[in-house]
Formats: sequence, C-alpha cells, structure tokens
Amino acid sequence: MTTPLELDLVLVPVDGSDESTVAIEYAIGIAEQYGAAVHAVYVLGEEMARAIETGAVEEDEIATETEAFTDNVAEMAESSDVEVATSTAYGFSTNVKTRHPGSVVLDTAEELDADFIVVPREPVSGDPGEVLEKAAEYVLLYASQPVLSV
Repeated sequence: MTTPLELDLVLVPVDGSDESTVAIEYAIGIAEQYGAAVHAVYVLGEEMARAIETGAVEEDEIATETEAFTDNVAEMAESSDVEVATSTAYGFSTNVKTRHPGSVVLDTAEELDADFIVVPREPVSGDPGEVLEKAAEYVLLYASQPVLSV
C-alpha cells in the first residue's frame, strides 16, 4: 500500500514569462488539491542582477516590475482559497560562481521546506527576461522534492 502524498508548501519559481504564469496555474491547482500553500519566488536574471549591482537600474524599478507580476499570482489564487506568499531572488551573482537559477530554486525550496516544486520548462528563446529556461533540467536532476515541469 502506498502512502498518500502530503503537501504543505508548493514552490513555483517565476520570471515574468507566459510559461511562469502556466506554472503558477499548475502550482495553485496542486496546492488546492492537497490543501497546501504556494510560494512564488521571482528569479532575477543575469542582466538584471548585473544592472542592479552596477547601479545601471534602480532596485525600486525592478521591485515595481516584480511586484506587479507577483500581485497577479495572488489574484490567480483568490478564487481557489490557496494561501500565496512571494519573494524575489537573484538568479546570478558576480561574486558567487555557483549561483544560478537552478541552484537558487533548490536553495529556496530547502530554506522554505517546500514539499513540491512546479518549474516552468521554457523554450530557449534568448529573451533575457526568461531566466528559468535552463533551470528546469537542473531542478529535475537535483531536487529532493517531487517536481512537475510544465
């Protein structure tokens, strides 16, 4: 006899792309099915991280952009009665070579004690805003939690 899956927290990394929105829909659906909460972490790309570190762009400007997307996450969850939390993380660092979107997703999952991860598997389009396009495979290979790649 198999033990039923028990979930308290579903993690969904996002980057503002259409694929991220689809991943959020799946995460909310899974959370609703299992009575869990959703945490959406907005992962900033390399160009954005460098722009912030060098002062080429203001953090407030980026915060406004990411906040608009994460507000959308909360709106999507309203009708399903799923609790949603959000955060933002740098997907790259000029100081830490091992920091990349995949490691950020796994580190966040570990820090939050996430039980399940829904990761967008995006086509490699070259759009600098699409940060998670290469992270899905890494997360699928190294996550200790169940992962759904959409």
